[in-house]
Amino acid sequence: MQRVVSADLPPRRAVVLSSRQATREAARLAEAVDYLAAAYAHALARWLGDPVLRLVGRPIITECYRSAERQNELYAQGRTKPGPVVTYKRGGQSNHNLGPPTPALDVAFVLADGSVSWSALLLSRFARLVKAADARVRWGGDWKMLDRPHFEVPAGAVKGGPGHE
Repeated sequence: MQRVVSADLPPRRAVVLSSRQATREAARLAEAVDYLAAAYAHALARWLGDPVLRLVGRPIITECYRSAERQNELYAQGRTKPGPVVTYKRGGQSNHNLGPPTPALDVAFVLADGSVSWSALLLSRFARLVKAADARVRWGGDWKMLDRPHFEVPAGAVKGGPGHE
């Protein structure tokens, strides 16, 4: 039996977003309520600053603001359209539908091979960093109806945008 030592393995590199991904990430972050965006940015900096975590994958925002129409499309998934159920809220019922600025965002991870992951372990680790950055942030992984990719702040604290007069 041959042992593999770390010198035999190719060096691992941190995941770097393409310019298109980075532009999309910045646009989505700009849609978020200021202190939710700040908590995400702080957690992201801590993640990328960790020599182990940054090799595992790179957090990205997959959704922030979404229209009621987009919300209804997602609600149909797993019900009247193919795919797994990804939301229990119809258009107008989700915090993603408020704003912008929007009090909710969803996170996934870009892995070294370019794939996207919604790993419960990675989301749990990232959630600790986000919640440590701002205690007002609530994580969907703490709820009875688990929604691990979801982070939000209380919608009543948001000013501006539809539903925030």
